[in-house]
Amino acid sequence: MKVLILAGGFGSRLSEETDVRPKPMVEIGGQPILWHIMKIYSSYGFNDFIILCGYKAYVIKEYFANYFLHHADVCFDLANNSMQTLSNDCEPWKVTLLDTGLHTMTGGRVLRAKPYVEAGEPFMLTYGDGVSNVDLPALAEFHRSHAGAITMTSSQPEGRFGSLDIQDGGKVGKFVEKPKGQGGWINAGFFVCDYKVFDYIQEGDQTIFERSPLEKLANDGELFTYQHDGFWRPMDTLRDKYTLEDLWNSGNAKWKIWE
Repeated sequence: MKVLILAGGFGSRLSEETDVRPKPMVEIGGQPILWHIMKIYSSYGFNDFIILCGYKAYVIKEYFANYFLHHADVCFDLANNSMQTLSNDCEPWKVTLLDTGLHTMTGGRVLRAKPYVEAGEPFMLTYGDGVSNVDLPALAEFHRSHAGAITMTSSQPEGRFGSLDIQDGGKVGKFVEKPKGQGGWINAGFFVCDYKVFDYIQEGDQTIFERSPLEKLANDGELFTYQHDGFWRPMDTLRDKYTLEDLWNSGNAKWKIWE
């Protein structure tokens, strides 16, 4: 099953980093968050990726063009202008990079991938800025268990602030640090889509996937959700980047499900 990753937005809320690189190339623990997302999929055997690029697409292209060289031990014989590979630790990935346009919306980017997905075959889809320990085989199995065209993973994110348990008379019974689920279940990405989902993207490049396509799919009874109660975190702001960086450096990166 192919995995489509949305990686074309401007990342304006992370402008401290995205002035020089696209948001999916912002690093966590010395590797782009895009790499982390691909490692999550790869750990379950999903290794065929279509990266939907846009803003500063060349940065992503150059990263993969040089991936083998950067992850291998090599010997350069300058006198003979030759290179010998001594060892390498590359991933078993097939990576298709599509330049889907600078101002194309999320739905339009997905639609650009249609010629590269085998007709009638389902595909996975996610955003290039969020990590999770979602059980992808269980997600795929849930999708196969219902008759809908699309499954969207949902999550209950941590609250931004702590919560007070206020009792009679104003006495505080307990303090809960950032309780989970204050805002209910939200779209966490990590979709499984039937091929006919492409038919719901009818406005071309300006289609916002989270608007008319998902709304129409829901109205037609085609949208189901896989409720994930484990770890999920997007990287929307610099604060989010620092949080993910701290989790990685402290050995508490729950999305690191690979060895």
